[in-house]
Amino acid sequence: MIPNDILGLIFVYGYVTILLVISEKFLGKYVNFSRKFLHIMVGNVLFILPLFDTWWVMSFLAAAPFIALTFLMSPHSPVRSIRNRMSNSGHGLGLVYYSISWTVLALFFFNQPWIIAVGIAAMSYGDGMASLVGMKYGKIKYNITGDVKSLEGSITMFLVLMVTLWIVLTYYGVPYTPMVMGVVALVATILEGITPKGLDNLSASFGAAATYLLMAGWIKI
Repeated sequence: MIPNDILGLIFVYGYVTILLVISEKFLGKYVNFSRKFLHIMVGNVLFILPLFDTWWVMSFLAAAPFIALTFLMSPHSPVRSIRNRMSNSGHGLGLVYYSISWTVLALFFFNQPWIIAVGIAAMSYGDGMASLVGMKYGKIKYNITGDVKSLEGSITMFLVLMVTLWIVLTYYGVPYTPMVMGVVALVATILEGITPKGLDNLSASFGAAATYLLMAGWIKI
């Protein structure tokens, strides 16, 4: 482990700790908003990824520990005192799947962190904003695989992803085209809309990352 890895770990754990404090101490009485705030804002770890120089540090020390942590704070936790403290609204294992996504993407794409970032953006900003807007403003409902979603939420996810993908890819200095961003956002939105039980934190992130990888190779950007 080298200094950059240590700095990356400090930033990740420090940032998540700050988010937890804000979520619990200041937003705790707004349960759904608090959880979605956490869900969305954790996505900002994608801007910390370039600090890491060692794949196993990012994968096993920065990402993987959150699988255990989020499970212990889920409704399925064996530790009663912290049970159900940080679950994704509506799906008890939502943030566990979130952590699994980050870990798997880090394992496979450490040398291409922008691909990890695309996946994180889809499940944090995209999925999180879709849920927030859908809960408050969703009027046109649909249910494909057992979960009720809204057209307003899905449109929000697509638009938010178009903007955030532009920010992410610009930040990482990699080429992109509007077509690539549009296809990635569309695939992630469709997967979020048809995936039940909080598993959209897996399908949207993996789907977005895989689509970007395929599109980038296809049009050779």
